[in-house]
Amino acid sequence: MEQMLGSYLTLGAILFCIGLYGALSKKNAVIVLLSIELMLNAVNINFVAFAKYGPNANLSGQIFSLFNMTIAAAEAAVGLAILILLYRNKGTTDVVDMNMMKK
Repeated sequence: MEQMLGSYLTLGAILFCIGLYGALSKKNAVIVLLSIELMLNAVNINFVAFAKYGPNANLSGQIFSLFNMTIAAAEAAVGLAILILLYRNKGTTDVVDMNMMKK
């Protein structure tokens, strides 16, 4: 059991690091949104792994994972809507050029 929990946590950590690298280093807004989704999915893997193999195995991790998926879907919808509006105004998906909301 301990080996399986460690494998899931390692997978979650690797996916989270890949998502963090993509969110911080890429300039394309679509890639940044996908990287944030990858980080949220890594957290979901950890929630489900602790729900199954943790010291107090219960359904709370799976319930948190469902709430996290709901939040991720709402974040993707709102983020893409904002991205489409900014693309219509600016003509680019580069996050460096999108500073209209500062003014």
